[in-house]
Amino acid sequence: MTTERTRTVSWSDPQETAALAGQRDGLDFLRAVAAGEVPPPPIAVLVGARLVSVDKGSVVFALDPAEFHYNPIGSVHGGVYATLLDSAAGCAVHSTLPAATGYVSLDLAVRFLRPIRTDTGTVTCVGTVVHQGRRTALAEARLVDGAGRLLATASSTCLIQHAKS
Repeated sequence: MTTERTRTVSWSDPQETAALAGQRDGLDFLRAVAAGEVPPPPIAVLVGARLVSVDKGSVVFALDPAEFHYNPIGSVHGGVYATLLDSAAGCAVHSTLPAATGYVSLDLAVRFLRPIRTDTGTVTCVGTVVHQGRRTALAEARLVDGAGRLLATASSTCLIQHAKS
């Protein structure tokens, strides 16, 4: 017999949030998201990720692993790891950008090192800009558990999309 569980998710209009992003520099915008002044993106709500701190070139996300994150073999799905790592790397880049300037991820190289389960407790993901040029930026992200054990790492190249003059 299978015990069924349900989950309901609600989110804010992502186009309204995107419009707010274009009005502020990346650091100010992301700090407003972390402070709850601007709604988080739907993907963060869906997975339960929280943006907990933002500095120029560095961000920290947190996640409490839950059953709804699980793959068929009883641990958190790699896509959840990748979502956290991509978000941290991308937002680290975003934190360095002026208003009306965006970015897109060009690639994401993920290395899975340890399983995450509900009993792992809160995990944190730190994204840091390693190099930034005019058109691209390289960022890295590290996912760790509460004891500081490394769970996964990633590197990402982001394309910077400057506002048209």
